[in-house]
Amino acid sequence: MTDPQIGRRALLRGAGGLAALAALPSLAACGTGTSRASAGGGKGGGKTVIIRDSGGSYGAALQKAIYTPFTQETGIAVKVLNLDDAPLLAQIKQGRPQCDVINNSMMSHLKYVQQDALETLDKDRLKSLKTAKIPGGQITDHAIGHSFYGQCIAYRTDAFGRRKPESWADFWDTKAFQGGRSMVSPDGDLPELEFALLADGVPMDKLYPLDVDRAFEVLTRLRSDIKKFWDSGPLPGVLLSRQEVTMSTVWDGRLADLQKQGVPVERQLNGMRRQFVGYAIAKDAANVDGAYRLMDFALRPESQAALAKAFPSNPSSPLAYAKLSAGERNALAGAPKYYDKGFDADVDWWLKNETAVTKRWLEWARG
Repeated sequence: MTDPQIGRRALLRGAGGLAALAALPSLAACGTGTSRASAGGGKGGGKTVIIRDSGGSYGAALQKAIYTPFTQETGIAVKVLNLDDAPLLAQIKQGRPQCDVINNSMMSHLKYVQQDALETLDKDRLKSLKTAKIPGGQITDHAIGHSFYGQCIAYRTDAFGRRKPESWADFWDTKAFQGGRSMVSPDGDLPELEFALLADGVPMDKLYPLDVDRAFEVLTRLRSDIKKFWDSGPLPGVLLSRQEVTMSTVWDGRLADLQKQGVPVERQLNGMRRQFVGYAIAKDAANVDGAYRLMDFALRPESQAALAKAFPSNPSSPLAYAKLSAGERNALAGAPKYYDKGFDADVDWWLKNETAVTKRWLEWARG
């Protein structure tokens, strides 16, 4: 299955396709290890709760920071299901979801809501909403945002003398900041229209609704300097390491390993685009009680902090950052000192416009 640091687009698109649908008869191969009959407990609960997440290094961090401590505290086992959206949606429509909790992007959760595939949450059963001070914008009727990833500027620190890029306008300025650029393709993440508008002087709080025509006009100014469009998390770092580009857009947690290896790269968080990931409960889940208990545990500030220590995850709870050391806290794009430098992606706007924008982007990229 897909590591979220490599294929976040899978979270956003909700795309499993025919290949994923074909996987329905062999769900055990996706990592449930448990039939719903044995997970059991019905609506009242049980000794096993099944959660869908995307596995990889992120899944290993979740196991260490969330699932194992939850089991130790409650006695409830956690089984992990690595399954794409298409087959999971098909199961829910059949009234036989193979998981209780779904860990997915907030944008994907909205797509599930459109298909009546999520339970309406009883927020009184989630005490951590108040104790963790989860931002109101990340609390919906069907999902709760627990963390975010940021998309920002990465640059070589040895490329521009003593100067460093401070904004998206600098990213577009190939005279003052010479060298090739790299930006994301729709196979990696949402097209980066917001960055083009910020480069053209649009204030962060005036971005939405996006002026698509203006954004593509600005993108066109940079098109000849874009050497490659990246579609996986490691690629921006590879391009920077090889000096194929001097600047790239990047997921914020992707530079730490390169820096440890001595690669002269740094991030610029001004104008960072945040996209949240959250928990929801599958419609007709077999273990609703267990689902609420796992969600409540995972949303605690100390749980979010533990996950941030195990993986470059930016907690939604502002209280989680106080439970980290100064070094751990300031390594995260969600640290209080950085938060106001970025903006939240408007998932409602993107839901309505993603298909049309992606089609136009593909035509634009082909020239």
